[in-house]
Amino acid sequence: MFRTLYARLSLALIGLFLVTGLLYTLITTATTERYLQEITQHFNRDLAARIVADRGLVIAGEMDDKALKKTFSVYMDINPSIEIYLLDKEGKILAFSADPGKVKRKRVDLQPIQAFMDGEGFPLLGDDPRSHERRKAFSVTPVPAGDMPAGYLYVVLRGEEYDNAEQAVEESYVLRYSASAVAVSLGFGLLTGLLLFHWLTRRVQRLSQVMSTFQQSDFTHHEPFAKAKKEPGGDEVDRLGAAFDEMAARIIDQWGQLKEQDRLRRELVAQVSHDLRTPLAALHGYLETVNMKGEELNEERRDEYLAIALNQSERLKGMVEELFELAQLEARDTQPVCEPMPLAELVQDVFHKFQLRAHESGISLGWRVSGHQPYVNADFALTERVLDNLIVNALDHVEKDGTVSLMISEREREAVVSITDSGGGISEDDLPHIFEPFYKKRQAGKDGNHAGLGLAIARRMVELQGGTITATNSESGGACFSFTLPLVQSD
Repeated sequence: MFRTLYARLSLALIGLFLVTGLLYTLITTATTERYLQEITQHFNRDLAARIVADRGLVIAGEMDDKALKKTFSVYMDINPSIEIYLLDKEGKILAFSADPGKVKRKRVDLQPIQAFMDGEGFPLLGDDPRSHERRKAFSVTPVPAGDMPAGYLYVVLRGEEYDNAEQAVEESYVLRYSASAVAVSLGFGLLTGLLLFHWLTRRVQRLSQVMSTFQQSDFTHHEPFAKAKKEPGGDEVDRLGAAFDEMAARIIDQWGQLKEQDRLRRELVAQVSHDLRTPLAALHGYLETVNMKGEELNEERRDEYLAIALNQSERLKGMVEELFELAQLEARDTQPVCEPMPLAELVQDVFHKFQLRAHESGISLGWRVSGHQPYVNADFALTERVLDNLIVNALDHVEKDGTVSLMISEREREAVVSITDSGGGISEDDLPHIFEPFYKKRQAGKDGNHAGLGLAIARRMVELQGGTITATNSESGGACFSFTLPLVQSD
């Protein structure tokens, strides 16, 4: 029941209001009592002196006992809330008007009396003769008046009768209505607080639901917490929701990448096994034939078989080297050493490298620069290998009398190298997969014997240098491979 944030906040709020209500009641009761004592004492500060003067209690410097008893009776009948006591100069109680059993004390502390006579601030509380614990507001005057009094007339302003009446009123009116007022105030405040907490925590509850849904979907489906793009800023919940949306999107993307990598890994293993099996079988077959029928074969046939076996071993060697190179690139064991270099000079060197092969195949190979010659921030060896792989791929897919052209251009802060051929192009189904390792359709070449890794290696090398590579079909019908490299930025 109390496992939600709203429930815990509500419970804390209820506890806070209960404690606040209790403290409010106690503080209000105490301050009200003190306020009433101060008002009563201030209003009746001269009551004792007026009683002495009004009733003529002192005659010729002596107390008139008969007048004193009559004063006790008259004043306590007129005002039952007061209690009158006669004290000696030591504070001992000499006379009073009450049943002897009601008066508990034999003397009264003189310190509050002295403070009263010195004019200290109210309220001043003195001993209540009818209780060993209570202290009450009082009025006092020395009798007879002067510097050497024989005693004091001590008047308790809120006596036992006042306490009884106050208690009766509290039980019948004040307590009931005060409690009702406090209860209504606390109830209103509590309801307002609960509504406020609900309003404040509703987004937290929704974020919790979004997280639970994401978890229950096995981290494959996410309903964004932020329905629409909000302005920068927001409170902590908004920032937490935005961070979770970003994290969930990244998890889903990474999960998809893992699934795709797992699929590619399985295809790679299957394709590697297939591609290695063919040259291995041919190599083994020809070597076995030479070994078993060596004496029966003439020298020309034996040399032919050995040449075929050597060719298959060279093919195996190339495939293994490509696999090792791709594995290094994927594992980031190869880190590019990028430095400024003239891209056109590198393209020219690579062009000369393949010019003879193109001529022998009857293919026209050319290159040009659109605009001025760009300087790029790139790794020389990796860029040369990318150009090698793309040109070889183009030459493998162009028939005699075909063309392969290279063009260098600039786009914003990048240099673009495009290799276009006049071959048969790439089907729309193959385009999304053309750079995958061992994808057979386009990469197979003229012989179609194996899938190859050249384009996959080229893509990884370009990406390591901060560029991108794409494959499209040209308007003339052939394929066009383009890759970008970052230009050298002038200061």
